This record gives sequence, structure tokens and C-alpha cells, in this order.
Amino acid sequence: MRKYFFPVVILISLIMLALLAGNSAVRTKDFLGVLSGGGTDGHKMILFQVRLPRIAAAVFSGAGLSVSGFLLQGSLDNRIASPGILGINNGAGLFVLLSACFFPFQAAMKCLMAFLGALLVTFMAYGLAAKTGMSKTSVVLAGVAVSALCASIIDIMISWRPEIVADKTAFQIGGFAAVSAMMVSFGAPVIAFGLLAAFVTAPSMDILRLGDETAHGLGLNTRRYRGLCVFCSALLAGAAISMGGLIGFVGLIVPNCVRSLWRGNARPAVFFCAVYGALLLLLCDTLSRMVVFPYELPCGLFLSIAGAPFLILTLIRKRKRLGAD
Repeated sequence: MRKYFFPVVILISLIMLALLAGNSAVRTKDFLGVLSGGGTDGHKMILFQVRLPRIAAAVFSGAGLSVSGFLLQGSLDNRIASPGILGINNGAGLFVLLSACFFPFQAAMKCLMAFLGALLVTFMAYGLAAKTGMSKTSVVLAGVAVSALCASIIDIMISWRPEIVADKTAFQIGGFAAVSAMMVSFGAPVIAFGLLAAFVTAPSMDILRLGDETAHGLGLNTRRYRGLCVFCSALLAGAAISMGGLIGFVGLIVPNCVRSLWRGNARPAVFFCAVYGALLLLLCDTLSRMVVFPYELPCGLFLSIAGAPFLILTLIRKRKRLGAD
């Protein structure tokens, strides 16, 4: 039980730290006063309208992106598969911008469009890979190609309509400075549903590890289950991108670390991915508010600094297997 309890305690402690840290000083006494029904209107606004939505967005987005990466890696049997590399992030981001153009100030439509974009780009990558043999390498390369196309369209749209995004840099790198309670109220339940679906269907991942023929013999419809994993991955990544912008590398770093530390069943691995993903993204967001105080950096910057070397090391470690594919 300790291995489950320890990361949750760390996450709760970091949430408390994030509530009290920031440009506007909120002391522990002020925080306790607000919780007891007192406190000033300024403290209430800072805690309930600024910091709580931001913390909730970081926690749910981190959990969603990491579990999304876990599902992709497990269903494709590819350790470098992730929402960012396969283009899911950029597809969701592109449709978020389209939502801002045609359905401004509608948080529900923003979340729906992000999911549709993530799902569309995933099927595009699968379609391209199918044309070239559907190997592990071809799926990743197709995802990279589709991701580059979406990134180019995103740049064109931001240059053409800069008013559709409040902070171009924060959106393209990823951050929660502009997140609102309305955005969280639509994105968080979607991620919670996706996490629950991943947790419930996780035992099928254990069967899939035995190989397609064995899994089929045990009664698992491998094609349907992979489709379910792709659908759930797109759902999780799309909702996360709708709140935090084009956050990368969470879906790559966390699942690989969890797989290295946990050799057991998939259901506990889903739990660890969700908790450690939430912990990582909340830590990056808290650092982004404190490192250059009183200024702020996009939290995706810290993930990029850590994620790029991590990807290179993963490719080096798996170079023989990739060459064999």
C-alpha cells in the first residue's frame, strides 16, 4: 500500500504549495481563513478564480496526457509512441484554434473540437502507416508527418488571426496562465471519464501483451481493443490540450518511467501514470510561477528541456529494436 499512498501524499502536498505560491502573496493564515468562511474578497478571488482552476487544469491535464501515452505505447507496443509524437497534440490544438475562430467563448465546443481534432489526426496517422506496411516505425513516422502539417497550419492561423489566442508562445509551448473555471468544468469531467475507461479496460492490456494470436485465442478482439485505446487516448489528450495548449512530452516521459519501475499488471500502471503525470505537470506549472518571480514562464518549457533529451536517450536504448522493425 505504501507504493500507492506515497505519490498521492506528495501530490496533495504540492497542491497545497501551489495554492500558497504565486505573484500575489497568500499566507497560510489567509488560506485557512478562506476555508473557514472568512478571508477578504481579494484572497477568495485569488484562490477560487485563479489558483484552484489552474491547479485543477494542471492535475487533470497531466493525468490525461500520461495515461494517453500509456495507452498508445501499450496498444502499439512502441515505447516512443505518445500524443505529441503521433500528432494528437497538434491535431487537438489546431481544432482548438478553429473553435476559437468559429465558436468563440464556448468552452464546451472547444473541448469537443479538441477531441475531434485529436481523433482525426490519429486516424490520419494510422491511414498513412497502413499504406506503408503498418510497422511500429511507420506509425511513428506517419504521426510525425501529420504533426508537422498541423503545426504549420497552426502557425498560419496564429499569424493570420493573432487575436484568437491570448498568448501565442504560451499556447504553442503549453501553459495554464489563461485557464478559467469554465474551461476546467468541461475539460476535467472528460478526462475523468477517460481515466475511468482506461482503468476499467486495463486488464485487456495484459492480455494484449501476450501477442495478437494468443490474445485472440483468449477471446480478446485485438482490433476493437486497439481502436478503443486510440479513442480513449484522443479523448484524454484533446481535453488536456483544450485547457493547457500544446503541452508535450508528458505522455512520453511518465509512461516510460512507470513501465521501468512497475513490471506488474496494467491497472496499477494506469493509476501510477495518472498520479505521476499530474505530479509532473503541476510541479512544472508551479516552477513556472516561481523560477523568475515575479514573472512567469510557460510550464511546457520545462517539459521540453527534460523531454527532448529523454526522447534521444530512449531512441538510443531502443535503436536495435527500431532497426529490426
